[in-house]
Amino acid sequence: MKLIQKMKREPTPKQNGTYIDLGELEETGAFGEEDSGRTLKVAELHRYEDIQPLITLVYQGHTILIDYSPVATDELLLKRVTAELKQVAQDTNGDVAGLKKNLLVVVPGGMKIDRKIIRGGDFFQ
Repeated sequence: MKLIQKMKREPTPKQNGTYIDLGELEETGAFGEEDSGRTLKVAELHRYEDIQPLITLVYQGHTILIDYSPVATDELLLKRVTAELKQVAQDTNGDVAGLKKNLLVVVPGGMKIDRKIIRGGDFFQ
């Protein structure tokens, strides 16, 4: 019976002090700065020269999702870009993989891309 009475009581200030306001953590920088690495960056590739800043981001520890739709018909350019990205993945002990028709993802060291597609109820297999 005492348990039910305790549950019905309003929380006391002491109990409220146990909660953490995530907004305050974000304002104080507890989550880190945006460019501190380990963020997902989305990029669009229009020409070969666009790849160099993306490579720099991977070396800094960021994951890059590249949409290469604008140059999807240029096979020579795609071979050069994928060769560069494979080299970066090898240098950083990361990984690179194609997603769907016009997307590439490059992850830095410490991460690998699982090529198995999770479908419906296959989450735990």
